[in-house]
Amino acid sequence: MKYNLKYKDIDEIREFENENFTIRDVLNELGLSAQTTVAKQNGELTIEDSVIEDGDEIQLVQIIYGG
Repeated sequence: MKYNLKYKDIDEIREFENENFTIRDVLNELGLSAQTTVAKQNGELTIEDSVIEDGDEIQLVQIIYGG
């Protein structure tokens, strides 16, 4: 199964075999935290426990804190 990952300069098709592959798994692979990253699944905001389906588009946006 495959999904399209978009994050910063990354725009690529990635494969996954686990049927329960989640947004959290993607974040872990990239060394990112759910506390500092927002995820969209097929254009809709989603949570880190969302299961990725074949053909999904996952976009990650890093939150910038400042004062």
